[in-house]
This record gives sequence, structure tokens and C-alpha cells, in this order.
Amino acid sequence: MLDTRAKVLLKTLVERYIAEGEPVGSRALSRYSGLDLSPATVRNVMADLEELGFIASPHTSAGRVPTQRGYRFFVDSLLTIRPLDRLQVSQLEENLHAGHPQQLINQASQLLSELTHFAGVVVSPRRKSPAFRHIEFLSLSERRVLLIIVTPEGDVQNRILLTERAYSPAELQTAANFLNQHYAGLTFDEIRARVHAELTQLRSDMMGLMTSALEAGGEALTQGNERYVISGERHLLDSQDLASNMARLRELFELFETKTRLMQILDVSNRAEGVQIFIGGESGIAPLDECSVVTAPYEVDGQVVGSVGVIGPTRMAYERVIPIVDITAKLLSSALSQH
Repeated sequence: MLDTRAKVLLKTLVERYIAEGEPVGSRALSRYSGLDLSPATVRNVMADLEELGFIASPHTSAGRVPTQRGYRFFVDSLLTIRPLDRLQVSQLEENLHAGHPQQLINQASQLLSELTHFAGVVVSPRRKSPAFRHIEFLSLSERRVLLIIVTPEGDVQNRILLTERAYSPAELQTAANFLNQHYAGLTFDEIRARVHAELTQLRSDMMGLMTSALEAGGEALTQGNERYVISGERHLLDSQDLASNMARLRELFELFETKTRLMQILDVSNRAEGVQIFIGGESGIAPLDECSVVTAPYEVDGQVVGSVGVIGPTRMAYERVIPIVDITAKLLSSALSQH
């Protein structure tokens, strides 16, 4: 699509813009590109790149800046990844060795933030569905039932179920007896896989109660386990590109707070191989329109269980951030597999 000359000029423009944060003019491109071209020739190539949607001209300047499409082409086709210096690698290795999994995850998030000066995020491994030792149902009112769960370790969790109809004490006892007799010691995921086929042994109108109990039970025993850890959000306040748009910055911090939508893009990394890069609107999440997300999956004993990533402005030093994310994922995989 682009000839060699256009690629060199686009690469130079993106690199200068990332380094300086100012629109890049034809004279600067002539000086830094290494090409023996007149300013007029450079302007002609710039006009072609702008027509193709790779660069744009801000109203306040005669220079050009890369567009989302320009960043994408740069990352996919022109980027030269720089190896991390030994000091950075040593810092990662020293802090990401065998230890408690949650401490390793927290440390990985902090290191990503410190080394990139952006927000570092790590999606925690999904916990295995918990098992239970004993379940009881206790009627609180006409359509409110207390679910009591006892774990194999003796911990007790309570949840209130809102039912579609009233259940008699005898019905509640029958449901509890059925679960305890057939499923005690199994995880809630294992129970769900079997229960619908076997519930024919109970009256059909007990289905609602049993389904509610399984959903609430799984939530009760996994609650308190944050799906991801994020560090260094305040670094984004230091980014001129983001700090100049306070409304969008507020949306971004609300995104970090609610977490649900951000999980959608981070979970994509779990299903892909290697480093994934989402630039601007590619994420499909409005608060990230002016941001890039660089992620990589990590493993435990050969199985992908989560992802690490960095969130920063689209004008980030991709050649530095990508290897930091990649190495962090690999070191975290190694450390967690030794636990």
C-alpha cells in the first residue's frame, strides 16, 4: 500500500511525535528521516499519507500528527522493538520470583506502572469453583430464603434468596437434603453440569430455588477475589495528551472504578497468543478512545489463567512498552508455576 519512501517518512513522523508531543513538519522529517528529499517532495508524500488517513493536520499547526490508523500501521509494520536494558530486566526478575500468588500479581501491576509510567493492570487467575460440605435453607419470610453454605474448611457463608413463590419448611428441607446427599464435596461448576438432568427427581417447581441457590452459592464463596489489580492510575494525570481532556480523564477513572467493561478487553488477551495492542477506538470502549492498551497472557503450568497489561495514551513509546509487558507476562508465568 505504501512505498518505501512513504513508510520511512511515516515511521519518522510517528517516532518524532511520540518523542516530542508536537505536530511534525516537513523540515523535521527531512532532517530526521535520513532521506535525501526536498521539503516540497516531503510535503507531497505527507499529503498522500493524509489522504490515506495515516496522518492528520491539527488546525493550529502546519505539522502533522499520526491518526489511529497511522499508529496501527506503525505498530504492525514499522515498529522496531528495542530490547530492555539489563537494569530493567534485573528489576523485573528480582521482584517476580516464586512467592504468594496475590503478592506476585500486585507486584507485577506495580512494576508495569513504574517501568512505563502508565497504568499497570493484571487480571487475576480465575479461582476454581469452590466446593461445599453442607447446605441449609431457612425461610425468612414468604419469598425470602436464607441460604447457609458450609465449606470443607468449616467456613460459613450466608446469602438471601428472593424466590418467585413461597416454600414450605418441608420443601426447603427436601431441597437441602437432595443437594447434601448427591453433591456434597463437589464444586458449584460440577453441580451445574449435572443438576438439570437430575432435578427430575424433585418437583419441577423446585427448579427455581435450586438454580438460585447454585448461582448465589458460587458468588458467595468467590466474593472478595478481585478479578484484576491496577496500579499507577495517577501516572495518567502526568500525560499531557490525556490531562488536557478532563472530561475524558474522568470517564477513564470511572472505567477503572467499575472495572466490568475493562475486563472485556483484558479477557480478549486470555484467548490470544503473545502481545495484543488495542489503539484508541479499537477497544470499543469510549473512555479508551484516546488510549492504547498493550496486553499479554500469562500461564500457570502451561494453562492461560490471566493477562497483564499497560494502559496509556496512544502517544506511547510502543517499542519500550511492548517488551516490558511481554517479559512481565513470562516472568509472572514462571513465578506462579513454581508456587
